[in-house]
Amino acid sequence: MEYVSTRGGVGAVDFEGALFSGYAPDGGLFMPQHVPSLDGDTLRRWSCLSYPELVKELCSLFITAELVPRSTLNDLIDRAFSRFRCKDVIHLSRLKNGLNVLELWHGVTYAFKDLSLSCTGQFLQYFLEKKQKRVTILVGTSGDTGSSAIESVRGQKNIDIFVLLPKGFCTQIQELQMTTVIEDNVHVFAAHGNSDEIDEPIKELFADVDFARKYNLMSLNSVNWSRIMVQIAHHFYAYFQCAPSLDTTPLPVVEIVVPTGGGGNITAGCIAQKMGLPIRLVAVVNSNDIIHRTVQHGDFSLSESVKATLASAMDIQEPYNVERILWLLSGSDSRLTKTLMEQFSVLKSLKLPEDLHRKLSETLRSCSASDEDIVRAMQRCWEENCYLLCPHSAVAAHYHYARPDRACFHQKFSCFSFLASTPRCCLAPASAAKFQEALLRAGLVPQLPPEITALTTMETRSTLLERGQDWAQALRERIKVVAQRW
Repeated sequence: MEYVSTRGGVGAVDFEGALFSGYAPDGGLFMPQHVPSLDGDTLRRWSCLSYPELVKELCSLFITAELVPRSTLNDLIDRAFSRFRCKDVIHLSRLKNGLNVLELWHGVTYAFKDLSLSCTGQFLQYFLEKKQKRVTILVGTSGDTGSSAIESVRGQKNIDIFVLLPKGFCTQIQELQMTTVIEDNVHVFAAHGNSDEIDEPIKELFADVDFARKYNLMSLNSVNWSRIMVQIAHHFYAYFQCAPSLDTTPLPVVEIVVPTGGGGNITAGCIAQKMGLPIRLVAVVNSNDIIHRTVQHGDFSLSESVKATLASAMDIQEPYNVERILWLLSGSDSRLTKTLMEQFSVLKSLKLPEDLHRKLSETLRSCSASDEDIVRAMQRCWEENCYLLCPHSAVAAHYHYARPDRACFHQKFSCFSFLASTPRCCLAPASAAKFQEALLRAGLVPQLPPEITALTTMETRSTLLERGQDWAQALRERIKVVAQRW
């Protein structure tokens, strides 16, 4: 299994090469050169597997045994999930009116990113110890990625992690989960900017090839293939939990509703679909609706500004993983992908070619939700089930609760009676406990676990980055200083 850049400007690399990269040197993202195809018998056999066992099977398809022996791979994944509070790692809650909620948030930081990052952290340690290497991790976060990335590598002697968070755009709990980690290898920067703005200095440092090579820069954002790979398992597990029976031919279809910001989880779903999993995918977003507009109209263009919403981790205007989806749907056409993404980079506006837009709209459905929609979904779910949804999960629940005459539905939803008979699973990316303000806005009472409550009494540490300051240069200088300890 080799990995190639979506823009075709660099040679193929193995899993280790993709793992230790952020963006590919040509500005693209790494993807497997060939996506494995699974037949019905394999899917039926896998249907009885636990979530950790599914992760092991899927990872073994993308990581060769020569690179990581299968027994070692199994041990690394077991170690990754050892800190999860739920014995099954993730859990499906079957609620009233057909609402199935797959809870992906039972890790240390109460967010779904713990799943992929805990595994990625183990993969990193394996190769670093084997090669006696050291790396510098750069992460931009809209809320949850930063804390999950920190937890995956905190205290590791051969890793330094630098996290940029958007000051004022995260919830207090999200910010505290990052700034209360007082470790020598953890460096948190609070920047006065939004999620898209903090990505710019990170891209600049990765684009400085000499600097990136000298300090062994890598990313743990979902530009990193390892995260996408692990997230493929969410879709398989959701399918097996919600499919009525696998005794039929063809296998039944399950609709999976995916709240998305940067597009990592929906990309993983597209790959699962490509592998042969019979799922219909729905990308659901908040008022920052670039993915929704792209699916609906082929309009991959920025709005005037990022809107602050209750689903703050999805307040993203530049969903970089869309590049992977376009590459996949174009038949791995790296020349086309390069042309499209370079146009977007310059103009911040792109109209998809008609054929590519048609393929995208056949692969994905889409829906957007306002803050009012989010609040109503949270309230309804509590009234019917006494179950608290985080605002991101509520975006998915809004889609489930909506009726076919609602404007948010994709134009292809002409046969709602058929869709209504299709089992549906809504992915829940975070615990409601992390979003007290949203719960209070919905008139609901937060239920805070002791680990969350304790954060407010802990010491914090971070470096403030002001508007007008050269953020990339500030990062460069800190990285140089830290590297002197190596």
